Amino acid sequence: MVEIRQEFIEQAKHLTRNAEVLPGGIEELAVKLQYSHDTNTPLRVKLGMDPTRPDLHLGHTVVMRKLREFQNLGHKIVLIVGGATAMVGDPSGKSETRPALTKEQVEENAKSYFEQMSKVLDVSKAEVTNNADWLHKMSFIDLLKLASQVTVAQMMTRDDFAKRYAEGKPIAIHEFFYPLMQAYDSVEIDSDIELGGTDQRFNTLLGRDIQAAYGKKYPQLVMLLPLLEGTDGVVKMSKTYPEHCISLTDSEFDMFGKLMSIPDNMISRYFSLLTDATKEELEAIDKQIAEGSVNPRDIKMKLAYTITAEYHGEDGAKRGQDAFVNIVSNKGIPDDIEEISGMNGKGILDVLVELKFVQSKGEAKRLIQGGGVKLNGEKIADMAYTLNLDEDVVLQAGKRKFAKLLK
Repeated sequence: MVEIRQEFIEQAKHLTRNAEVLPGGIEELAVKLQYSHDTNTPLRVKLGMDPTRPDLHLGHTVVMRKLREFQNLGHKIVLIVGGATAMVGDPSGKSETRPALTKEQVEENAKSYFEQMSKVLDVSKAEVTNNADWLHKMSFIDLLKLASQVTVAQMMTRDDFAKRYAEGKPIAIHEFFYPLMQAYDSVEIDSDIELGGTDQRFNTLLGRDIQAAYGKKYPQLVMLLPLLEGTDGVVKMSKTYPEHCISLTDSEFDMFGKLMSIPDNMISRYFSLLTDATKEELEAIDKQIAEGSVNPRDIKMKLAYTITAEYHGEDGAKRGQDAFVNIVSNKGIPDDIEEISGMNGKGILDVLVELKFVQSKGEAKRLIQGGGVKLNGEKIADMAYTLNLDEDVVLQAGKRKFAKLLK
């Protein structure tokens, strides 16, 4: 039995904040940390990414911030671009077969990912690789060997597969290969720890089994991080629901404003998952909200400023805060409102999409239905509304998007 020194138990406790470690929990992680220190061998910490969209959101940063903690302790971060797996599509949590990406889409999205990840961790010191480098080279015999390590019964223990099977929805054979491919990545890069969201439980634990099947004496630990809820406080943050998603590419104005829109019961959770707030600070926040000794809006302002400053700097956070106070609190219009010409005669749905106030006409319709579209302060309720301007007007979409439309 290895005697674990206290310093590594404390280190493990810090690293496991907000995280579930399987199997063995804090103790087994402490053993790995101690062995790494004593042998001067940095742990190899894996994160696999399928660049399915070009931008990241704050939900992604929950795992990225944990990677930064390992990196600050001197361990090696291994980022795997899913050049092969993205062309299959991760079925985790999906109710139907997920569309695959082309090689070109993967490469373009991956480039954008790394630029955004650099806001959280030092990508230049990470080991970056693409699983297409080994998965595309596997022979049919190699694939049969890999597939022989898992039974159909094991695959059907996954909630998404079991649910689709029970509902009579199709499950393509290639979808079974996704978790196998992700698991084999752990063999190729010889990972000691794999990080992922709680929806990756099956995939990451399978990585342990496949490593053991391929001869690794001490398979990887799995560290699972919570899935952050969007600004509605209910559904997990996702680009599928852009109205509740805070992207890393959002302007300081949008980021600050969206953070101010989260429900009060999400304040502590956002502080815990997205900032460096200590346990004592979190307890104080919870106490203040419960007792009503502080207006939750004031605590939320601190949260919005802290997070916006991390991605836009102190100056950006100050601009975002000033704009929020002006627009929302004082019901004003931004000083630097953009002036747009050429919109006369166009339908309101087309205008909202063209100005990139929304991503689709469907989103535009939902915004109008919710009373979120206004011309000179008057709500537009007609989806077929056409702009017939005989004077300049101010178009507002939601709480934070404005444009002056010239006649």
